[in-house]
Amino acid sequence: MSDVLNKNFINGVWQDATAGAVFKDINPAIHSDVIGHFPESGVEDVDDAVRAARAAFRAWSKMPAPARGDILRRIGDILTERKSELAFQMTREMGKPFFETKGDVQEAIDTAYYAASETRRLFGHTVPSEMPNKFNMSIRRPIGVCGVITAWNFPVAVPTWKMFPALAAGNTVVFKPSEDAPHSGALLVKVFEDAGVPAGVVNLVHGSSTAGRALVEHPDVDAVSFTGSTETGSKIGEACGRLHKRFSLEMGGKNPMIVLADADLDLVLDGLLWGAFGTTGQRCTATSRLIVHEDVHDALVNKLIEAASKLTLGYGNEDSTEMGPVINQKGLDKIEYYVGVGKEEGATVALGGKRAVGNGLDDGYFYEPTIFTGVTPNMRIAKEEIFGPVLSVLKIRSYEEAIQVANNIQYGLSSAIYTRDIATAFNAMHDIEAGITYVNGPTIGAEAHMPFGGVKGTGNGHREGGWEVFEFYTETKTVYVDYSGKLQKAQIDNVED
Repeated sequence: MSDVLNKNFINGVWQDATAGAVFKDINPAIHSDVIGHFPESGVEDVDDAVRAARAAFRAWSKMPAPARGDILRRIGDILTERKSELAFQMTREMGKPFFETKGDVQEAIDTAYYAASETRRLFGHTVPSEMPNKFNMSIRRPIGVCGVITAWNFPVAVPTWKMFPALAAGNTVVFKPSEDAPHSGALLVKVFEDAGVPAGVVNLVHGSSTAGRALVEHPDVDAVSFTGSTETGSKIGEACGRLHKRFSLEMGGKNPMIVLADADLDLVLDGLLWGAFGTTGQRCTATSRLIVHEDVHDALVNKLIEAASKLTLGYGNEDSTEMGPVINQKGLDKIEYYVGVGKEEGATVALGGKRAVGNGLDDGYFYEPTIFTGVTPNMRIAKEEIFGPVLSVLKIRSYEEAIQVANNIQYGLSSAIYTRDIATAFNAMHDIEAGITYVNGPTIGAEAHMPFGGVKGTGNGHREGGWEVFEFYTETKTVYVDYSGKLQKAQIDNVED
């Protein structure tokens, strides 16, 4: 299983791109470690994959839903068997520590079993008719071919958030993983193949924006689910709107953690280290803003600087590593740019602020855990997504000010508040403009059976995970059965004066 699968997977066959072009995939912690060369797919490859998915749709959608669930359950079993080996390869490819990638696979396992169980709960409704001898109901129908485009930072969990419910509902899939995590995508699709997913039901095309654009704009793709940058997501939304396709966008975040004066600072510290520096800050849900009450500001910041300065950076498959590399040079350049912006804006670099070198880090894209203090709400580093291990600290004087600062951004994905006061916590659940709010926990840590998604510039209203994702992957069909034996006219005035 650990051998590099460096091909597309179309209609049950592993194959090269039609044009033969490839791109290189390297270990972001050890640049000399080349994982493989993967197909740079073009329009023709995407068309082949979509045609295969369309041809497979009828038989797959007519399979009894619980039978589809049995296949999803087998996928979960295989993922369980291969968890450690898969996690090792994921860490090698995208950098986050082994203990994190094991969690990534476990989330996929949980999602497989959850989606399998939901195949017995694809409920419609039955309601009374306004007429005698007439039966009214609604049923769920699959949409058709779904294009799935995902980011690199959760290369197994996020694709399965999308693909498992899509398949459970009876859809077929064309999957384009990030060009920064093609190997993980291929290993995942290999699990689908080994679990007995029929040919054409799940197809894999590697590549860059050319393949992604072809998938979005293909006339036989009925729905698109995307996770990635707001810039790219906006373009996908425009294209899908023009083409009358259903689309789900999961985009950026600038997630606040509010810490009030009554908070348990030791608990806060644990949450900050995990929320801000887990996955090297490269999560859409990462804690990127610390909004802290002035009464505890200095004490918390001092604790945080001391603890963050001790984090061990390195290759994620080494046991001692707590924080891995940034994904690529572009990501590193973006972080360095925003650190420069923060300095120009007048914020203070309290920790870090530069590339990490020495101690075996010179052959990777490493950046020090970075903390800015003296940040004000309208600074760019307080409002724009950096996607790296950079935390902006903002001082506030009250709960009301904290809420105002927290909502002062274009995004609304995740949020957190630390307080011992139950009334304040319940008010925050309503007052914070975000799709997710944690009370006394960091902004990261979604559970597979709960809806996931954001508001404002983070998404377009759909949710992944939980029961709500099945709303996206199904159409509601209304059915009337008239057994009266005569014509009954609904929507006609049948009421006598």
